[in-house]
Amino acid sequence: MSGKARLAGVMGWPIGHSRSPRLHGHWLERYGIDGAYVPLAVPPERAEQAIRALPALGFRGCNVTVPFKEIAFRTVDRLDATARRMGAVNTIVVHADGTLEGGNTDGFGFLENVKAGCRDWSAEQGPAVVIGAGGAARAVAVALLDAGAPEIRLVNRTRARAEELAADIGGPIAVVDWVSRETALEGAALLVNTTTQGMTGHPPLDLDLRALPVAAVVNDIVYTPLDTPLLVAARSRGNRAVDGLGMLLHQARPGFQAWFGVEPEVTPDLARIVLEG
Repeated sequence: MSGKARLAGVMGWPIGHSRSPRLHGHWLERYGIDGAYVPLAVPPERAEQAIRALPALGFRGCNVTVPFKEIAFRTVDRLDATARRMGAVNTIVVHADGTLEGGNTDGFGFLENVKAGCRDWSAEQGPAVVIGAGGAARAVAVALLDAGAPEIRLVNRTRARAEELAADIGGPIAVVDWVSRETALEGAALLVNTTTQGMTGHPPLDLDLRALPVAAVVNDIVYTPLDTPLLVAARSRGNRAVDGLGMLLHQARPGFQAWFGVEPEVTPDLARIVLEG
């Protein structure tokens, strides 16, 4: 790395758990780029100051993770259309004039992951059932609607939160009560779990798949473990199942290209290296 190295990083609090430095570091080495991608641990009360300082420090941009996605949304100079719809920013690009542009690549990462796992899948094939109503659910729902999903059935334990998300996004979103979650699976072409249920240290998602068509694709955005109880149950009945690691890997591609000038490739070696972290 020279004094002319291109700089980017990931900002959060805490940040030690992030696998993004390992991910981007692999790409930097693979493509022989004079650059660095570093973890930026920033106390929440200084997040806006740190974001505004990126141009002065010579950064090409950064990723932002919890709890800074909404702060970044309010701080950048302009937003791309996707970030504006999602109400959150996960990728910041510093332009030559020092202005900050905020984007959100979570939905892109979700779609690319499902497409990579099921190459004949498309959002237009039928209704999608989305479990959860947090930031990840918002990203998934926006991505699916923009890709042509005819209907999204949004299921969450707290109905009010799901209704708020549906109202914010607009479009063909039907809010389903938690007690009716199994009924929502009838005729669905895609099931996505965006909650932490099934993650290591959390209870499994309480969902009976009997009403789900066997032709439907099942995706869990959790990637620790890769094979969540939901995915194991889906495969056992013949559904195609897609784990959540690829969403993390694919969402990183647009930022890397913007900062370092190379469109990176997601490979099995990359997945292995990130998992080892």
